[in-house]
Amino acid sequence: MAASILLSSPSFNIYRKGQLSLNLHSQCWQQNINFISVSLQTHKPNLKLFMIPAIPAVTSWFSLKPFAAVGSLGPHVSPHQNSGASGVSSQNGFHRSKTLFDKASNSSDGVSEFERQLQELFNEVKTLIMTGNKNDAVDLLQANYESVKEQMSAGAKGMEEAAILDVIALGYIAVGELKFVRSLLNVINEVIDDQKDDEPLLDSILVHMGGMYSTLGEFEKSLLVNQRVTDILENKYGKNSVVLVTPLLGMAKVLSSTGKTTKAVDIYHRVIRILELSRGSESEDLVVPLFGLGNLLIKEGRATGAENLFIRILNIYTKLYGENDGRAALAMCSLAHAKCAKGNANEAIDLYKKALQIIKDSSYMPSDDSMMENMRIDLAELLHIVGRGREGRELLEECLLITEKLKGKDDPSLVTHYLNLAASYSQSKDFVMAERLLRTSLEITKKAAGPDNPSITFPMLNLAVTLYHLKQDEEAEQITLEALHIREKAFGKDSLPGRHWIVWCRFRAD
Repeated sequence: MAASILLSSPSFNIYRKGQLSLNLHSQCWQQNINFISVSLQTHKPNLKLFMIPAIPAVTSWFSLKPFAAVGSLGPHVSPHQNSGASGVSSQNGFHRSKTLFDKASNSSDGVSEFERQLQELFNEVKTLIMTGNKNDAVDLLQANYESVKEQMSAGAKGMEEAAILDVIALGYIAVGELKFVRSLLNVINEVIDDQKDDEPLLDSILVHMGGMYSTLGEFEKSLLVNQRVTDILENKYGKNSVVLVTPLLGMAKVLSSTGKTTKAVDIYHRVIRILELSRGSESEDLVVPLFGLGNLLIKEGRATGAENLFIRILNIYTKLYGENDGRAALAMCSLAHAKCAKGNANEAIDLYKKALQIIKDSSYMPSDDSMMENMRIDLAELLHIVGRGREGRELLEECLLITEKLKGKDDPSLVTHYLNLAASYSQSKDFVMAERLLRTSLEITKKAAGPDNPSITFPMLNLAVTLYHLKQDEEAEQITLEALHIREKAFGKDSLPGRHWIVWCRFRAD
């Protein structure tokens, strides 16, 4: 009996063979660019600002791919199209091996009915999430899970069932229900463990599993799964085939995350060689492995090597799209990070300013985009480090005004900007202004989270320090003790930084 799939609407969205792409370009790079911290080799006072939390886009897990041969690679996907990308590659997208029912398909385009149903389920869940109907998406996923569980209880435990569970697991990750994903992956493992390596759909399922295990922090399992699919694809297509890129990048990400940097660097170099052989040395497909390797080299203190890689990315984008394109601007930001790591502050500042201006002029992304905010904060922090606090403060004020205009004066997202501005004014010894900003941030946080929520203790403790500088020691100690009480109630008596802040506020020398 063929596996059945439950759908909530009759809509179809068909993706034909040959449309498959690596998704190795702008969106996935944009999603990663925020996570490289500014690190400038300098003896000047360092101001640490706070970044806007990046909210993963739904499309990062819904990278829609056709059920096509895994050997096919298609054109670049524009960052403005509705196609997602994972943080490393299209590892979490659909790029299946030969279809389960190719021979039985009655469709003129070669897509089986089973494939159509899987695609429709996938698209339906994606649409529900993106339109804010998360509960409906969960209901649809749960209904399909109950259906496939019933089929498996009746003895049907083949690749069809594994493929449906694969889609369901991807859907649950998209809605943030990670606990259930683990149990789904266990069931999928039970099905595929005994399957031969040449089973249709197995390679794609394994690639998805590698990405999901990585998301769950189960790096050893992710590494094993990616190694298995790499071996399968090597036997099918050879050791220099581009189909190896996705699982290899998955392995490199895991190795980087677990501190095995030498092996990760080797894999990144292998991916780059594969793509250079198949696509040429100036292919846009090289962006993600170059970026991943550059990021890793910065963490390893090899800033010059990272700088060369980011220059190469910038050259690729400039040649393809021109120097005033938003993708080139993002490359400039990565290059600025490398310049910071080398201690070249002025060059980094110039790159940041140019990049922000290009993005603004080209309307590459809206001014209120969280990435744009983090780029402004990065630049502001760097300006403070080199003693240009006034310029940095103007950027922080711009962030505040943009968010305030978009979300209103009492929105909790304003707190980050108030704290950053307060830190800037404190560095300039303007503690009166810092106090006003901190009291505003505390008021907003209390209103949003409640007077006993531990999240309010952070602006409270910052306010206490500022009051100490203003010689208002009694109120400073009172606020610190109150913050300590809230933290101890929430986290226990050994909670930090409570007791340390009391000592600091009482006895820190001027």
